[in-house]
Amino acid sequence: MANIRRRTLVLSTDKELKLFGNSLAISTTLEIGEGAAPNIFSLFEQQITDNAEPKSITNESESKGSKPKVSKKNIAVVSNPYKLTKEELMEIADYNIRLWLDLKDNLRKYGTDSTKVFSIDGSK
Repeated sequence: MANIRRRTLVLSTDKELKLFGNSLAISTTLEIGEGAAPNIFSLFEQQITDNAEPKSITNESESKGSKPKVSKKNIAVVSNPYKLTKEELMEIADYNIRLWLDLKDNLRKYGTDSTKVFSIDGSK
């Protein structure tokens, strides 16, 4: 089964396709490409800064010139700019699954060298 590792699509035949991004996409015409812009529903790391005061200062001379400790940490954040619901995201997943299944059906029917594999009008 195909797998994406370190921005490389590795196929069961050991063929490797170097990717610029980390995902694949399919168009309504059943063309395959990279889905490089995760701008609908995605996960990203955001760096937050925590300005922590020193826990204890034993004498006044230590406190002069000392600055609060600043710690930075990364947290995972979900990006959902369209405020899509679970049902809407599942609808998008179903739509894409249908496109991939249509591609598989057309490959079985027409092979890899026929232009009939592609849904030219995108209305399949």
